[in-house]
Amino acid sequence: MYVLIGGAGLIGLSLAQRLVDLGHTVAVIDISAAACHYAREQLGVIAFEGSAVSTEILLEAGIRKADALVAVLRDDALNLAMVTLAKHYGVPHILVRMRHRDFAGPYRFAGATHVINAIELAVSTMVNVIEYPEVESIMHFEQGQIEVLKLSLSGNCDVVGRSVAEVAQDPKFPRGSLIIGYQPHAHMDLTIPNGSTILELESTVLIATKPGLIHEMVDFMQKCG
Repeated sequence: MYVLIGGAGLIGLSLAQRLVDLGHTVAVIDISAAACHYAREQLGVIAFEGSAVSTEILLEAGIRKADALVAVLRDDALNLAMVTLAKHYGVPHILVRMRHRDFAGPYRFAGATHVINAIELAVSTMVNVIEYPEVESIMHFEQGQIEVLKLSLSGNCDVVGRSVAEVAQDPKFPRGSLIIGYQPHAHMDLTIPNGSTILELESTVLIATKPGLIHEMVDFMQKCG
């Protein structure tokens, strides 16, 4: 994919490096000559010095052929302008880093396909680590309406040795939740379990649930005798 990134700050450059490592073609736009030089020399990406909301620069950077555009400029007003221009030039995937939540609606209206609130994401991650230390990671979907938990099962958990169907049918298993992923051992691939899958010692599970049920789910899955 050809990905165009507006803003060569910490997030923009880190994203560019990750995308290059994955084999994508990346171009960044930034007003800083030093940032552009770093992007070219250290990351091996294409870099255009100038304003990411300049139609001249965007056209030079190949916005018409971009498969995705990411706006991570210094403020929401500039990001909004870049999103609008990306929509105008027909970019199919438009991602934007949002600083202030008041811009969520305008971003969507302007054509952003994905709006990421970086501050809220960081705060939520920190809260989850403090609130749920037993959980390896928590992923948020649909603006936090659904959470996916990654849990390791220790040897004394009651659910160890039981099938997924048995666990799901337990009256104490939080309703509306679902075990959606299973990794028997750390060196093995993650799989999609079925009802007969047995939860083994030291295995890892992915569970989809509602935010209000996280404590209940953790208590159930890690309950001991």
